[in-house]
Amino acid sequence: MNPEITQPRTSVRQFAVQLSATRRGARLARLLATEQLRSWGLPLEDAAHVIAELASNATTHGRVPGRDFRLMLVVTDTDTLRIEVTDARGDRLPTAQAPGDGESGRGLLLVDTLADRWGVTPGPVPCKTVWAEITL
Repeated sequence: MNPEITQPRTSVRQFAVQLSATRRGARLARLLATEQLRSWGLPLEDAAHVIAELASNATTHGRVPGRDFRLMLVVTDTDTLRIEVTDARGDRLPTAQAPGDGESGRGLLLVDTLADRWGVTPGPVPCKTVWAEITL
């Protein structure tokens, strides 16, 4: 065996779905994603909360009439689950804020607590992707 040409095998599992930017679409994103995680034999609880929040934000704050949002799950051989939600409002970037008297603004604090890291990747124009990573 020649070590110079031998490459480690990487095992990557992916799941992606495009859904309508509606409350029904957000609910379906959570249901489909948790079923996929279950089929992979992965823990569900924290990931389900993160998926629900990111999908809900995409349909509430990232919605453009007539445009869908995309959910992608990627599991790498480093035992990291990456959750990505892409919506059509790249001009509206999320921030985790301390809860005030309003009815919104708490969801990304939950994501911040449950995920090991999260962030926003701009583009392709006019979109953005909000992602979170959970170590399994």
